[in-house]
Amino acid sequence: MRPSNHPKLRKAMVSLFWVKQAIICPCYPLEGRITEHVELFEWALLSHGCLRVTQITMRFCGDPVNPPLLLLGICATTAFVSMWMHNVACAVMMMPVATGILQRLPVGPNQPTLVRNFCKAVVLGVTFGAPVGGMSTLTGTGVNLILVAMWKGSYPEAIPIGFNTWFFFGFPLALLIFFALWAILCLLYLSRGSSQALAAYLDKAHLKRELDLLGPMAFAEKMVLAVFGMMIVLWMTRSITDDIPGWGALFNGRAGDGTVSVMMATLLFIIPNKKQKGEKLMDWNECKKLSWNIILLLGAGFAIADGVQSSGLADVLSETLGFLEQAPYLAIAPAVCLISAIITEFITSNDGTATLLLPLLIQMAKTMKVHPLVLMIPGAIGSQFAFMIPTATPTNIVGFTTGHIDVPDLIKTGLLLKIAGTAILSFLMPTLGAYVFGTNEEVQ
Repeated sequence: MRPSNHPKLRKAMVSLFWVKQAIICPCYPLEGRITEHVELFEWALLSHGCLRVTQITMRFCGDPVNPPLLLLGICATTAFVSMWMHNVACAVMMMPVATGILQRLPVGPNQPTLVRNFCKAVVLGVTFGAPVGGMSTLTGTGVNLILVAMWKGSYPEAIPIGFNTWFFFGFPLALLIFFALWAILCLLYLSRGSSQALAAYLDKAHLKRELDLLGPMAFAEKMVLAVFGMMIVLWMTRSITDDIPGWGALFNGRAGDGTVSVMMATLLFIIPNKKQKGEKLMDWNECKKLSWNIILLLGAGFAIADGVQSSGLADVLSETLGFLEQAPYLAIAPAVCLISAIITEFITSNDGTATLLLPLLIQMAKTMKVHPLVLMIPGAIGSQFAFMIPTATPTNIVGFTTGHIDVPDLIKTGLLLKIAGTAILSFLMPTLGAYVFGTNEEVQ
């Protein structure tokens, strides 16, 4: 009996391999959108950029440096970088920059409490700033890609969620959660006496010396930055408004965000790096380091979703969440967000939570006769609220391994941020979300 001749058996095998994290199946293509997860900022471009941005923010922090404003600058830099690359890679890259600033502070058992709390605030700011910034764009986290792919696969006739569409909703959401994060960190870890306690250790000359050691930007770094900037511009201008269609109208809608990703990635294989003759900005050896596992996760997730739907398991599982059908409309978003956040915190990863939960939410939306995105978006965003447990998400592990924070810090800060994020999403979903995604209209 060949599995290829038995769809149900094939789906069962895929589900088993997916659960065991050993998927060996063909996957659905994703238009090349995964290509933006390439480490485009190779050649130390990120080190240059982040130190330069951090130095710029320090200019507005006063002299001596004001700790709350310095914390704001570090968190803002992390969130901004995370908008354009995967949040885990952003956290891994930004943490050395942040801890490098903390090296100027005293360490050891005699470390003052105010200094210790400032170190915790900085590490937590990078740890949580990366996933918060990643919520604002489709490139910042795999969950957003899963949401878009599930929506397109389940409702192919509906208007797809493009880069611009998500940004108009995701950026205000991430911005409000970001300021909530900064306020929470300042409230918990920065007291009034922190400025005087840290004044002797934080100076702008130290950061300038680190920047001077890097030297000027090389040709390869400038080219990668130019390609990256061009990609962002093309993403943002492909489809602007109904009155201003953007350059995508020239191709009758056949060019998508993935088209831009593939085109820009191709340029990296063409442009020389001018370091060694014949070498390009990107080669296949570097390309093999991509996070290809996200494609495997998506492909297996679609197979599982199809199996769950066709087997009737979706109807059975959706009955366990049937109480949501009786919930008021304004309570749907926080309820779904909370359920998703609990699952991703204690059971599985955020990508896994979205892959398993979104098909169930689609089925529930049909039963409740509401727009599917009313449930899908809170479910997807809620799965990214994994702030309390070190093992809940890789970004938490990155911060936890620095030694500056412990589990109570994560739980205390993460719980407040989870509550704030749920409240902000609950406010934006029926207001801004209804306008951007048209959730008050009937889905095609």
